Amino acid sequence: MARRKEINKMELNRVLLKLSGEALAGDKKSGFDEETVKAVAAQVKEIADKGTEIGVVIGGGNFWRGRTSNDMDRIKADQIGMLATVMNCIYTADIFRMAGLKCHVMTPFNCGDMTELFNIDKAVEYLEKKEIVFFAGGTGHPYFSTDMAMVLRAIEIKADVILSAKAIDGVYDSDPKTNPNAKKYDKMKMEDIVDQKLGVIDLASAVLAMENHMPMMLFGLNEKDSIINTVTGHFTGTLVEA
Repeated sequence: MARRKEINKMELNRVLLKLSGEALAGDKKSGFDEETVKAVAAQVKEIADKGTEIGVVIGGGNFWRGRTSNDMDRIKADQIGMLATVMNCIYTADIFRMAGLKCHVMTPFNCGDMTELFNIDKAVEYLEKKEIVFFAGGTGHPYFSTDMAMVLRAIEIKADVILSAKAIDGVYDSDPKTNPNAKKYDKMKMEDIVDQKLGVIDLASAVLAMENHMPMMLFGLNEKDSIINTVTGHFTGTLVEA
């Protein structure tokens, strides 16, 4: 695959937006904060109206953190996590629709008539029609995180970049919640995440992104107009080059 141009110097025609479940919960820390999701919808509507094609992956941490328990079977915990992402995508897609966006929720497994079964050709067709595609349910398999689903879907749809909107505004050398002198990185390499095990995304996902030259831009969802600013060249988070 050809090496990608410098992000800040290129037009972002197609992006994969990753939203953390915790960020969508706002100050409530769990469930949904409707005003937060409406603010996200307004930003997505603005960049979609300007022609950017948008796929969306959402984590499930506002509902489920099953891996923190050593007592529960890992496969069952991951299955519950997949369903948490489906709930998040169905809810968020409906808020997006109320904002005037046409949306599709795709899953890698059947969910009755609540979602569409994932098909890459159909997903790209929707994107080319400027419709929003939510990739719910992770990869459909246990032992893979939503980070892996994020990178995998970004590669499959040939996104220019992953936009990772988190509850924190970038990558730091230590936890800024506990260290007021923590340093934020403006730019780094995906191999740094792998070599230093920084925990920005899981190692398997970082390796997949690195091997397929998929860059990522991490920023704080709760900052004003952060999604718009990231797409329009006013990025203040951390660029992870692949």
